This record gives sequence, structure tokens and C-alpha cells, in this order.
Amino acid sequence: MKVSRFFKLLHAKSLLLGLLLLAFTVLSSCSDEEDSSETAFAIEGSPTGLSIDAAGKTQSYIIRSNRPWKIVAKSDDSWVRVFPDEGEADGIIRVIVNENATFEARTLNYAFVVDGVEQPVLFRVEQEGNTPYITVSEASAGVSVPAVGSSIAINVKANVEWTYSLSEASWLTVSSATGTTLTLSAAANKSSERTAIVTIQSEAYPELTQTVLLTQSSAAAILEEDFSWLTYGNSIHYETTGETRYDLWTSEEKAHGWYSTPVSTADNQQLCYARPGFVKLGKTSYGGDLISPALSAIEGTQDVVVTFKATAYISKGGAKDDNILYVSVVGPGTVSVNQFTIDNYPNSSSNENGTDYNVWDASIAQREFVISGATSETKIKFLGGAYELTGVGQGKNRIFLDDIKVMPK
Repeated sequence: MKVSRFFKLLHAKSLLLGLLLLAFTVLSSCSDEEDSSETAFAIEGSPTGLSIDAAGKTQSYIIRSNRPWKIVAKSDDSWVRVFPDEGEADGIIRVIVNENATFEARTLNYAFVVDGVEQPVLFRVEQEGNTPYITVSEASAGVSVPAVGSSIAINVKANVEWTYSLSEASWLTVSSATGTTLTLSAAANKSSERTAIVTIQSEAYPELTQTVLLTQSSAAAILEEDFSWLTYGNSIHYETTGETRYDLWTSEEKAHGWYSTPVSTADNQQLCYARPGFVKLGKTSYGGDLISPALSAIEGTQDVVVTFKATAYISKGGAKDDNILYVSVVGPGTVSVNQFTIDNYPNSSSNENGTDYNVWDASIAQREFVISGATSETKIKFLGGAYELTGVGQGKNRIFLDDIKVMPK
């Protein structure tokens, strides 16, 4: 009996050892198969490169790979970025090409290193050279200068060296001239309307000359506002980062006399937002207003003409808000028109109106109305849509305002 048990135990151990050896053999076989499989790497669609104009571009590609991979620039890549530039398997990369500010075309080759081995096919990025340009955003519409005087910024975008000159105008002085901005200071006007011309030019490329007409109102102006003292946020309308709500303005900014009504359904927020040189009324689901200082320069009762510039809101992707603007008075007076349709929208990120489009151009942005019977206590109120917009149209009615002016009729 003892012998029999001994042989049975020996037999069981032998069987277990055999199973372990078989399992090890199978695993080794699988491992060998994986190690011996061929490297598979490709860009979906098999593109061999990217050719673009001087403006730059971002292009996405899908990587297919069964091995770790890296993308390596073969020369200076300061003008291109690939993100991410490495991975373990399939993935999506973006090739980000900056604007070419030079006049020379440029080329960059990328190599693909898969599992430590450089692949035989390169990916080439080719970009055209730029053409010389000077663009002055104020050139088409000109600049309106308040009679009380103000600081004036002329925005210059150029890829060439530029200089400036002023027509004979003793009321203008140059504060500074940087690579992108010419800043002037205008003295107060105590007489009739006056004009001056600013010329921006390149000695090397005289055909690129741009001129800007400056028009300063006469001393008869009752109220003028260009909001040049507001410097928050972004001049691109759909970029809301940095814009600042009225209740967060400084005491010096509020001292200019403008006011916004707290909206009770929006936690009593005052929904007028400061941007660089203009304001925005309202946010999603709520409208906002802007109320002027009293027209204190009026003596007795007077009819006045109010002009202003306005644009509506469009998102980065091209979705348009509703575009109704109501005007009224606080205090004495009657308005000739109480509602405007603001049908000039800025560009979305697609630049559907062209890169030279100026949504603030007076020909499309300026409106006017008359206030009859205004006095020194009269204030002007601008309201985007309604204070409560839930269930009203699209529920969004953001309006931008600038260059508000009141003159005797």
C-alpha cells in the first residue's frame, strides 16, 4: 500500500510538471510571434507633406502604429510645431505652422522614428513667403476725435519698417510710435470742426502708403464718448476673456458718468462689459444697458441729434445672436426712433467678410436718432434686447457700442 501511494504521488507530480512545461512552451511561442510581427506605421490617407500660404495653418493627422514612434525635425523647426511629437500606438497629431512674416519661402522635413528605427519616407512642410504689407485698421473709416481732446491710437500691422507724418495740425502731438501703434494726443477744440491727416508709409515700399483722416468735433458738441479710457479684454468681439463688468470698473472709470442698471434676475449684476475702446451690452440669457451722463451742456430745452456706432455678436464658430437695440431717455425728452436692428456682424474665426473687413466702419455701423425737448437733466439709455431673455428669440442679444455723440439739431 505504501509503495502504491508512492507511485501515485510520483505520477501526479510528473503530470503537473508536464502541464507547466506545456504552458511555458505555449507562452514562449506567443511571445516569439509578437516579437517577430512586422512594424506597421502610417499616416492615415498617406499624405507626404503639407503646403500652405504665408498666413499659417493648423492641420490634424491620424497616426496608425503598432510600435512606439517619434517625429523628429531634420532642421530648424521654430516656425512649426507638431503636437504630440511621440506616442505608443495610434493617435492624432496636429501640425501647427506659424505665419511667415518674411518674404522667403521655407521648407522643413520631418522624419518618423518607429521603435528606434528611422522610416524611409519623410513628411515635408512647405510654406510660401509673405508679400510686403502695411495695414492700418483706422484708414477706411477715419477717426472721430472728441472736442474736449483725447488720446488717439492708430493701429499699424506691417511686415516692413514704417514711418509716419502729420499734416500741419498744431492741435496734434505724437505721444509714442512703436512697432504696432502710433499714439497721438489731441488738444481740446474751442472752435469749429477741424481735420488732420496721418500718413503711414514705408521708404522701401512707397506703394504701401496708408492715410488716416482725423476729424475733431467743434466746441458745440454736447456729449462725445469714444471709450478710449477703457482698456480691458480683446478687440476681437467673440474673445470674452478679460472683458470687465461695470460693477468691477475702477472708481476713476465710473467717474466718467456712464452707468448700467443692475439686473435683478441676474444677481443684480450690471451687465455692461468694458473692452478696449468700446463696450458690450448683455450676456447669455440676459440683456444689459448703458445710460449716459446727463446732457449738462444743454441750456433750457433743446432738440439734439444722437449718433452712435453699434455691432451685433457672432460666436467664434459663426452663430449669430439676436440683434435688437432699444434707445430711450431717462428724464425729459422724446426719441424719434426707439428700436434699431443691428445687422452688421463682426467676422467669426472664418473671416467670412474678408480680413480687411471693418465692422466699425461708419457706413455700416453708425446710426442716429433725434431727442426732442432734451434738457440738462436728460440721459440716454441703450438696451440690448430685454433684461430677461429666457424664451425670447435665441435667448442671446449681445450688442457692442462705441463713438456716442450728441450735437445740437
